[in-house]
Parts: sequence; C-alpha cells; structure tokens
Amino acid sequence: MFSKESPSSGPKSPRVVGFYEEASGSIQYVAIDDATKKAALIDVVLDFDPSHGRTRTDSAAEILDFVKSEGLTVEWVLDTHPHADHMMASAWLKEQTGAPAAIGEKVRDIAKLWEDIYHTPGAFDPDRDFDRLFAEGETFTLGDLEVKVMLSPGHTLGSITYVIGDAAFVHDTFMHVDSGTSRADFPGGSSAELYDSLMAILSLPDDTRLFVGHDYPPVGDRKDPAWEATVAEHRENNKHIGGGTSKAEYCKLRDDRDATLALPDRMLFALQVNLRGGRLPPAEADGDAYFKIPANKF
Repeated sequence: MFSKESPSSGPKSPRVVGFYEEASGSIQYVAIDDATKKAALIDVVLDFDPSHGRTRTDSAAEILDFVKSEGLTVEWVLDTHPHADHMMASAWLKEQTGAPAAIGEKVRDIAKLWEDIYHTPGAFDPDRDFDRLFAEGETFTLGDLEVKVMLSPGHTLGSITYVIGDAAFVHDTFMHVDSGTSRADFPGGSSAELYDSLMAILSLPDDTRLFVGHDYPPVGDRKDPAWEATVAEHRENNKHIGGGTSKAEYCKLRDDRDATLALPDRMLFALQVNLRGGRLPPAEADGDAYFKIPANKF
C-alpha cells in the first residue's frame, strides 16, 4: 500500500503513518507515541470483494507487519464511525493483538436505525461487540499521550474525532483541501450537523494536523493520494468550506452535490458487518455466513 509518515512535533505530539487502501479510497492510520512505543490503529480496513462476497485481511495484516517492524505495541483499535464504504477490521485486529476495540457511544442509535433498514430486530449489540463506547468530551491515553473525543455528526449521527495533541483524526468530515468535505446523505446524516462539526474542528489550534478518512485521486493536477493538512490550511483553502462559507451556502452546496451521488457499492454489505464490530453475520446451519441486502429501499 501507498503510505506516508507525518513526524511528531514534540513530546505531546504523535507520529502518524497513513496507509492508503485503493479499492475504497480509505486512509488507515497508525498513531504512535514514540516515547512508550504504544500505537493506536485507526479505521483499518477489512478487504472486501463485492462481486464475490469475499473478505480478506491483507490490508490489516500489512499494517500489523509495519507495527512489528517498528517494535510497537498496539494499545487501541479505534474506529471513528460505522463506515459505509468499507468493512472495519477491528474484530480481527483485536484477535491478533489483544487490544480493546472502541468507537463512539452513539453507535447504539445508528444500530437501531439500521436494524429497521435491514429488518433485523436485535441483530446489533454495540455493547457486546465493542470494548469501549466513547462519549463526547471523554479522554483516554495512548502511551503517555492524552486522546480527547469530539462528537462530529453529519456524515453519520454518531461519528467521532480523536484529537491527540496536534493531530486530529477527522474521518468523513473534511476531505483533502482540494476535494472539500464528505457527503451527508446517508441514513442519519445531516449537512447542517456536518457544517457544525466542521466548524468545531476548525476551532482547534491552527497548526493541528487534520487526517481525513478518504481520498479519490486524481484531483486536478494531483495524482497521488493526500490526507493531511492543517486547520489553518482548511480554514483558508478548503474547496467547500474555506474562506468563510456560510452555513446556508454550505448546506445547499452539500445537498445539491449529494443528490447526484450513488451509494457506495459496499455500503449495504458493510454496515451489517461494522455494526457488529467488524464481524460477519452469525453462521447459519450450514456453517456459512450470509449477508442480508434490502431490495428497493434506496
């Protein structure tokens, strides 16, 4: 995989390595406290071939190979939200490392929403399938570094941002500066709430490094994936929100754009896995797991 490193800027700042998963345009992160050699794995992908209904662990295994080569200990397996465009590798990573898997507490509300869409009452139990469900404003540690949780709804109703010193993992809120922002039209999404989340992120210090969840190059003259820019750079130059875009202007731009977009081809597969913490649906009598895909609902 294509990868890039963002160095630590000092004792309270993590070193961050991003890995680009081309099939879904996802960026997976390893956040590192070099003083203690502890690491958090953030939004790591479970590879999926929708044409064959087949999962693989190649991307996650490559990241674990990196962790091993650096002599790191995985302290956390973190997700920012139940992703619509890829399956999360959290359950497999927990099995491999023993590290707890965590996500935001509003995943409970997302689970109820999608139980209705899939017509599978009681299928999802985030309290069972995740070790920690973080609340807005909660803090925890990565090695000697403090991690703060920010609720960042809009793309989903329960997305969270992890802020570690001068690094913020902002998932599907911002995209790279030249691409703008993420969509807000999935069930439970809201362009108005996304605008408020974007503004909250832009209230972080100007030199905060924002690490986004996706990139889809080429963009203009840029051919390679890109996923890091500062708060100041986004505030000034972000394609959708930079230069003082008003909430009304943003919501019209976002809603008009979203109306033209098709659903991700993995979404109806992915949500029923991600709301189980990265686990396939339970095996049936023949020993195989089966996806349940609603017809004519979208």
